[in-house]
Amino acid sequence: MFRKSTILIVLLIVSQQLLAQEVSFKTTVSKDRLGLNERLRITFSINKQGSDDFTPPNFRNFKVLAGPMQSTNFSYGNGKQSFEQSYTYTIQPIKKGVFKIPSATIKYDGNIIKTNTVKIRVTGAVEIPKDPNDPRYIASQNIHLVAEISNTNPYVGESISVVYKIYVDVNKVSVRNTREVESPSFNGFWNQNIEVKRWEAKEGSFQGRSHRYAIIKKTVLIPQKAGKLIIDPMEIEISAGVPIGRRDLFGNMISNNTTLTLTTGKRVINAKPLPIENKPANFSGAVGDYDFKVTSSKTELKANESTQIKVAVSGKGNLKLVGLPGIETPNGLERYEPENKENIVTTLGGLRGSIYDQYTVVPQFRGKFKIPPVSFSYFSLEDKEYKTITSNAIIINVPQGKIPTQVDNVTTGIVKRNVISNAKDIRYISTTANLKPIKNKEDFLGSNLFYTLLVLPLLSIPLGIFIGMTKKKRDSDIVGNRRRKADKLAKKYLSEAKKQLNNNEQFYIALEKALHNYLKAKLQVETTDISKEKISTLLQKRNVDTNTINDFIKVLDDCDYARYTPTTNVMMQQEYDKARIVIAKIDKQL
Repeated sequence: MFRKSTILIVLLIVSQQLLAQEVSFKTTVSKDRLGLNERLRITFSINKQGSDDFTPPNFRNFKVLAGPMQSTNFSYGNGKQSFEQSYTYTIQPIKKGVFKIPSATIKYDGNIIKTNTVKIRVTGAVEIPKDPNDPRYIASQNIHLVAEISNTNPYVGESISVVYKIYVDVNKVSVRNTREVESPSFNGFWNQNIEVKRWEAKEGSFQGRSHRYAIIKKTVLIPQKAGKLIIDPMEIEISAGVPIGRRDLFGNMISNNTTLTLTTGKRVINAKPLPIENKPANFSGAVGDYDFKVTSSKTELKANESTQIKVAVSGKGNLKLVGLPGIETPNGLERYEPENKENIVTTLGGLRGSIYDQYTVVPQFRGKFKIPPVSFSYFSLEDKEYKTITSNAIIINVPQGKIPTQVDNVTTGIVKRNVISNAKDIRYISTTANLKPIKNKEDFLGSNLFYTLLVLPLLSIPLGIFIGMTKKKRDSDIVGNRRRKADKLAKKYLSEAKKQLNNNEQFYIALEKALHNYLKAKLQVETTDISKEKISTLLQKRNVDTNTINDFIKVLDDCDYARYTPTTNVMMQQEYDKARIVIAKIDKQL
């Protein structure tokens, strides 16, 4: 019995060894020691058909340049048949050190089989051997990637350009394909790429020799801080063909194909700080050569008319980083948030064009209003000094409109008032007491108030039921609710006008303001947009019927005309009722 079990164990071990010898799945590499700028070929091969689900290892610390390239090889000789299926990758290390490439796996006959692991030693970059017959060496000597920088010592805020070019000696090598492996980074710079639609080959020279070149990337940079700034390298992989001096049967030159990686290397920019001496207090970082203007679209306005104040900078420099100064408006001239616009073209010479802020201002009263001068400072690259441009003051004349009153002055500005003393503010402390004894009161328990409060909750139950039923009925009345809501909204906006029903001018001012405020709230438009034509257009777009729009415009017209003409209280009440009805109509339609 013992001998039988021993034989079975031996047979099992032998069969496993035979199976292991029968199926071979292994990893081979072209080299196990290489430099950072070199690459290696790694192959995973199995000697049996029927395998599937190949899974490569994790190529940590390496980047995959090509693969997997799958190949199958059958051979038959001396009565024996052999088979090999392989998966090949081309990889390149990304840092120095000793690294282990893990096993690849594959499924065969229902089992998962693993390859052996390999250890790779990576050293620093090595020089390509100067072998005139080596295609890779020939390609490296005749293909060059460069980064041409317009200025390596700019001021902070000064535009510079970086142009990436590839130079090729077409008599000795040809470029088949390119692939950008690593894009440059621009830490410490504002940057913007200029689109290169296609590579155009041009004649040029490199290191005194005739080459053809193409521009592959263009970038404009603006340093944001002073000191040493690094432009990280661009890296591209190139597939090239190197002629061997022979031709094929059809007369075409035969070439050896090779692949190499080119880099521009790191470039250093030394950014100079802007001078401190004579630096204006309002300087906000504008660097270049600029013109500055503040203009007004109109200087004479009618009642309820607006004008646009444009604060514009134009020229060449760091336009996208320029901060525009603001304007100050006097009391009685309403100013709205500016609209910022730009028209900038990016070229290798920097940024050109203009930027501007456009303010809308509306006078609240008649009179003349002065917008003070505005100053803009910048550092001139042409003269290497700070310059300040100051605009002229703008006078806005409003010959018609509301005359400002004391109340208006309080709301639009600060009015100083004398302090009025009041002798009653300070009182003497009483030195005599006038105390009276508290009379005895009857007990609360059993009093009339006690029984009233006891019965009151019982009486509130039917009252609550009645109120709830009334509310439910009211809530179900959708049309009535809309009408009541619209009436309530109209009364809200017209509340101030109602208070002025006995004051002709103040009533129509308040009525017109209420109509404007309603439109601003419902249509999200500013006062500047409220002209009669604009109102009609906006309301038509919101599907308000024409009759309602005409009624609204008519109320506005009545406000304009009736303010300076005699009217009665009855007429003012009629105008108030018209405004309330038309607001309610518009609100229901909106």
